[in-house]
Amino acid sequence: IRESATLTRDVLEQHFNDLKGTLKKLLDERLMSLLQEVDTIEQESIKPLDECQKLIEHGVSTADDLLREGESAVHGDVGQQNEKLCSFTKKALHIQLDSLPEVPSLVDVPCLSAQLDDCLLTILKNQIFRHGTVASRPPVQLEEFVEKPGGILVRWCKVDDDFVPQDYRLQYRKGTASHFEDVYVGSETEFIVLHIDPNVDYQFRVCARGDGRQEWSPWSVPQIGRTTLVPHEWTTGLEGYSLSSRRNIALRNDSQSCGVLYSKAPTYFCGQTLTFRQVIETVGQPDRRDSLGVCVEQQNGYDSLQRDKAVCISTNGAVFVNGKEMTNQLPAVTSGSTVTFDMEVVQLGPSSNEGGNFKLRVTISSNNREVVFDWVLDQCCVSLYFGCSFSYPGWKVLVF
Repeated sequence: IRESATLTRDVLEQHFNDLKGTLKKLLDERLMSLLQEVDTIEQESIKPLDECQKLIEHGVSTADDLLREGESAVHGDVGQQNEKLCSFTKKALHIQLDSLPEVPSLVDVPCLSAQLDDCLLTILKNQIFRHGTVASRPPVQLEEFVEKPGGILVRWCKVDDDFVPQDYRLQYRKGTASHFEDVYVGSETEFIVLHIDPNVDYQFRVCARGDGRQEWSPWSVPQIGRTTLVPHEWTTGLEGYSLSSRRNIALRNDSQSCGVLYSKAPTYFCGQTLTFRQVIETVGQPDRRDSLGVCVEQQNGYDSLQRDKAVCISTNGAVFVNGKEMTNQLPAVTSGSTVTFDMEVVQLGPSSNEGGNFKLRVTISSNNREVVFDWVLDQCCVSLYFGCSFSYPGWKVLVF
């Protein structure tokens, strides 16, 4: 409680300090804008009046000069009087002393003033007093962590009955890292976080956004999750496939070499879910020999998993058990498709009816459809290899 209260105080103080700085900056910018507007109106309005004043002053100055010249002509010597009077008369005829520029009336002259609406303070006051809330409990909380090979399935739930969520936002950070990072934003209440190092603590937190709102809710209480399961990896060295840096993505390349790409080790255990996902927008040309599935052991020399001691699905949706095609068929594997395998042990010991002493209940799901069947083996096997084979380039599959 004390830790969250201290953190909340820090967040509130930082937020309102930021608001103060931003508001001051906005008010200063508005003040400068209004002052510039005053300067512009003053300059544009005063210019014609200044020009009018200059014309009037020039006319008065010219009249004064002419008046002085006339007085000089009248009071001058008799010999020069006629000459000066003649010059005065000529100047007087050329100067229009009765012409003045038009002076605007007072009602047409701008008179600047500032209109400042006091209701802004009332609006700001109402908005400020409604800004921000303190919640004693976030509306969503983390509920469960499920270990996955090289990943963690994170589940969360809504704990506030009055809260109507629109989206959720999941973040995590590794160990004692300083910053959380987004790993999922969407409407689902669970997500598999991949690229998780085994036996390392990760902190998770989740928040939500209410229906029709823009802001996110407070974060849930951070919780620690970890996985002890090593990540699934494809084996390296097969010429027909290129692998990602983490070796969990395989791409069928342009090589003419064919064969089955197996997992590095038998890392799939009964009771887990094995997932294959097509991770590119386009896929390669399908072929009946294509296959995604699991097997008891690696067997080189085959170009497909459609063989004994293996179960698989072809890209056209056909399901094969020990090399035999089932009558039930799943949708074809296309761009973005996800195929999952789930297995559980249903029988141990001898079974004379079916000729085997080990039986697995297998569920294969693809595009919201699934087939369920029993896979009979002649040996106990709880960890299996997975594999894939594609005849044509362009297929790219992620396994987790």
